[in-house]
Amino acid sequence: MSGWACGIEDCTAVYGDVTDLLAHQVEEHARHECAVCGTVVPDGFFAIQHFFDAHSRADYVREYDADSDDIREREEVKERVESEIDPAELRERLGLDVAANA
Repeated sequence: MSGWACGIEDCTAVYGDVTDLLAHQVEEHARHECAVCGTVVPDGFFAIQHFFDAHSRADYVREYDADSDDIREREEVKERVESEIDPAELRERLGLDVAANA
């Protein structure tokens, strides 16, 4: 594997470690407002995590004009990241609100 690519819009940043990638997403990209509930979370992984932990797949399809391939891709990203790190621990380390469901 060549590394962890950011994937937010046209960002081409690549990191050797997932924690470095997520720190980049938190520090270098604008926050994302959830189209369902209005919660504001860091874009990228934390936005994906919030959505699939707090809302249904049907909500995602409706609010983001998505299809099943879009959902599968994001669920795979979430699973891959969560298999490498503890997101709650990283949220705490990055100074994010660990009580939020994001």
